[in-house]
Amino acid sequence: MTFEDNRRVFAIMKRAFLPPAEALLAFESAARHASFTRAAEELHLTQGAVSKQVRQLEERLGVELFRRVRQRIVLTDAGRLYLHEVRGALAQISDATRQVMSFAGSADVLNLAVLPTFGTRWLAPRLAEFLRRYPSAGLNLSVRLRPFDFDAEPFDGAIHHGDPVWAGAIAEPLFPEDSIVVASRAFRDRHSIRAPADLLRVPRLQLATRPLAWRQWFEAAGVDTEAAYQGQRFDQFGMIAEAAAHHLGAALMPRLFVEEELAAGKLVRLFDTSLTGRSAYHFVYPERRTLRPVVATFRAWLLEEARAARIGRETMLPG
Repeated sequence: MTFEDNRRVFAIMKRAFLPPAEALLAFESAARHASFTRAAEELHLTQGAVSKQVRQLEERLGVELFRRVRQRIVLTDAGRLYLHEVRGALAQISDATRQVMSFAGSADVLNLAVLPTFGTRWLAPRLAEFLRRYPSAGLNLSVRLRPFDFDAEPFDGAIHHGDPVWAGAIAEPLFPEDSIVVASRAFRDRHSIRAPADLLRVPRLQLATRPLAWRQWFEAAGVDTEAAYQGQRFDQFGMIAEAAAHHLGAALMPRLFVEEELAAGKLVRLFDTSLTGRSAYHFVYPERRTLRPVVATFRAWLLEEARAARIGRETMLPG
């Protein structure tokens, strides 16, 4: 067989194992509602049409997807397995469709993976300036907590915290993480916090992924303690900032994430001692991919903003 013949056979085989989309939608809806009638209402079809599509799908697959029990339908073991895979495939198609639709009205679209607190508290308030410089740009921001494969994900770049190590990518440093202890003014006054050791007797808010942070801060402040690990735990800095602003405890926070609260007086810095981590924030992008104009412009703008933020923190007086 020629290469063209092989390609034609492969295409035919793919179609043979690909059921009609309307049958998959009918199956997923019926499984979710455990009812052909409610699935029909959702899909704007008759109950008979949904039942027929599911029956034809079962005939095509050669397995029973539902057991009909009186007026109810119950997934079989094969149906549960198939539902899991079908839902994942439909979700991927939906996500891909939304991404493509986002290109409408924009000459260029930037797909960026961000860390949640960095995205909401540092990046988002500054994006208006980037869009002013690049008015034709579109933005798609998604949360990613860990490094990923740029060949497998539809991202042009990512914000990364940690060491400048990312397989197949270039990591450009933005700034280190400078953490300070903050609390609401009311919390500070109520607990008469005047010296670092006073923090040992008050609630301290902990980030679950930074279990050593408070201990390192106490060591930097000259306080010897075995109680540094005690306190309520949260999985995001944004939640800790809100909890501290509402008098729940003292927080050890990266300064860049509480700038707004400090300026507004919702939080106050308790002591001059800060904790500068060895790791930093980086802008990461694929090393084998030529940067599109929107990505190159964003990179230049981001590095400029990061430099301004570094200079601002270096000249900022403690408080």
